[in-house]
Amino acid sequence: MIAGRANNSLYIAALEERAGRLGLYKGQPLANARAMAPALNVRSADEKQDAALLEGMVEWCDRFSPFVAADPPDGLILDISGAAHLFGGEAAMLNLVTQKIGAQGFAVQAAIAGTIPAARALAKFAALHIAAPGAEAESLKRLPVSALDADEKIIAALRRAGLKTIGQVMARERDELAARFGKAFVAELGILFGHEDRPLNPRRPLPDLMAEQRFAEPIVTGDAIAASLLSLAQSLGDILEQRGLGLRRLEASFFRADGAVRRIELRLGGASRDADRVMRLLQEKLEKLHDPLDPGFGFDLIRLEAMLTERAKAADSDFDSNENARSEIAYLIDQLTARHGEARVLRFVQQDTHIPEAQSVGIPAQDRDFAQQPWTARHRKNDPPLRPLRLFEKPEEIFAALDTPPDGAPAFFRWRRARFDVARAEGPERIAMEWWRKEKPTRDYFRVETKEGQRFWLYRDGLYDAVNLHPRWYLHGVFA
Repeated sequence: MIAGRANNSLYIAALEERAGRLGLYKGQPLANARAMAPALNVRSADEKQDAALLEGMVEWCDRFSPFVAADPPDGLILDISGAAHLFGGEAAMLNLVTQKIGAQGFAVQAAIAGTIPAARALAKFAALHIAAPGAEAESLKRLPVSALDADEKIIAALRRAGLKTIGQVMARERDELAARFGKAFVAELGILFGHEDRPLNPRRPLPDLMAEQRFAEPIVTGDAIAASLLSLAQSLGDILEQRGLGLRRLEASFFRADGAVRRIELRLGGASRDADRVMRLLQEKLEKLHDPLDPGFGFDLIRLEAMLTERAKAADSDFDSNENARSEIAYLIDQLTARHGEARVLRFVQQDTHIPEAQSVGIPAQDRDFAQQPWTARHRKNDPPLRPLRLFEKPEEIFAALDTPPDGAPAFFRWRRARFDVARAEGPERIAMEWWRKEKPTRDYFRVETKEGQRFWLYRDGLYDAVNLHPRWYLHGVFA
């Protein structure tokens, strides 16, 4: 028996069949249960582990349908619309799912119905029942009122009113039920019988398109896995071509025979349906995984899901060599992203601001949400560089000479435990922050050259005044 805690008291969270035969029931206070059966073997509930186990079961059930959700604390919901024929029909699929879950050591009860509450009620009180489409009421009318997804107080009130079965509740008028048990209860009844709709909220986003391959015997070799991926990529490419779509984001799912699931995501910079190109990028991704793909006892299902598609442009013949170069660069970006991750392959986009560290921002090179705009020229052709080649993301504080003049650069400064003597300096270049900031410090920038020939970009934070006699100095960049 498993004991849970609620409102500073212990109750029965789960129990086995032998305990049920003693008159014990789920939700009963543990003290009452011990009084009825002193020799109980009680274990404490671990809600976090139970939730993690349920999430693992949801992941495992994704092999049967992409519409899968958890029904805490101990239920699973699968929307098998359009999927049952893949397993030989609803009855065969129901038996297969219950056998597979039972083989993992779980006690399982399941049923099929047109609504989620009806399927839940039938699974608990009429296991393996399959309700005919639109005939949920006929299947449910003999079940006890405890099968309703309602509060315990409402269930007790129904029994006191002499309503012992769902059929007897169905025979009452809706207005009568609403007046006595509330409109929310009547609304739940409408959902139960399919009069109102409550869609399933799947745990994972649904793909735009999908192709999968099941294996009678699990595969373990790299060649077999690669051949399956190529075949799936070609099938997915054919569907995309028929619909005039291109692939932007792909997810490959590998279902192991022991129930483990591994998912690999692949992004593309532009819409593509070229199976060979997608396959090369996917192999690049698999080869560079920090945690290599482990087939274990083999994969019994491999699936490719198009998570994001967009309208693909028709291929135009172009004699411009620049077009081919752009295509090769785009493919190179996809390769580097597959190998190193999109956070490490960036391009810089110009920002409309005069703050030095905010004039550009790095975004994933594959991201096309920001249009590529030409950079604004900051100086004329033969002028010396006004901005350093290397600009620090965060300016580093330096310790400048105390006798630094109010309008000049320091004679020397210390940076990273080293002293630098200034031979030449140019400035100041005054840059103020945006007017809408609460704190608007003014920076005076100087281009300085040391006696050793090093060139730095320094700035004084704030102006000299009676309060700020010794303003802080920072090093913001290094010239080439």
